[in-house]
Amino acid sequence: MRIIIFGPPGSGKGTQAKKISRHFGIKHLSTGDMLRKAIDEKSELGIIVSSILDAGQLVPDQTVVDLVEETIQYEEFNNGYVLDGFPRTVEQAVAFDDLLERRKESVDAFLSLRVPDQELIDRIISRGEGRSDDTEDKIKVRLKVYKKETAPVMDYYMTAGMFRSIDGTGSIDDIFDRILSALPKK
Repeated sequence: MRIIIFGPPGSGKGTQAKKISRHFGIKHLSTGDMLRKAIDEKSELGIIVSSILDAGQLVPDQTVVDLVEETIQYEEFNNGYVLDGFPRTVEQAVAFDDLLERRKESVDAFLSLRVPDQELIDRIISRGEGRSDDTEDKIKVRLKVYKKETAPVMDYYMTAGMFRSIDGTGSIDDIFDRILSALPKK
């Protein structure tokens, strides 16, 4: 099973991706974790990513897609995976679909967690990660950027028929139950 979990900052993507991973016995892939791992391992791609980040630039879409491709080629991903934090742009989604097509695979579900903005702000502030941009004003800016740049990815997957909107409020277990109910039966 190949699942994309999607939502704004603070929506619980990482938490739910870990639960999905454990429940189905599939890998959890966070692009942030993959970028850090590639850099730490000093892989060819990691060296490229490191130089981009050192220059204060964003990692280009194709580089992120290449990183995902490099990661999912291993046998441990043959049974599937849940992607967390990818794709972030329509360009990444199109490139990922092309990659899957070459591999004769497809995405089984695109799960979008819906959470009201004020609850997202409260969650981010309360989780206390200590990020310098975890102030209410800066979180609002991050949410605006998400809506403008990342949310169009939902429209892309909506047209493909695999989009599932999930109420991301309530307990972690309640949200997970909604996710399981929304997933295609295999």
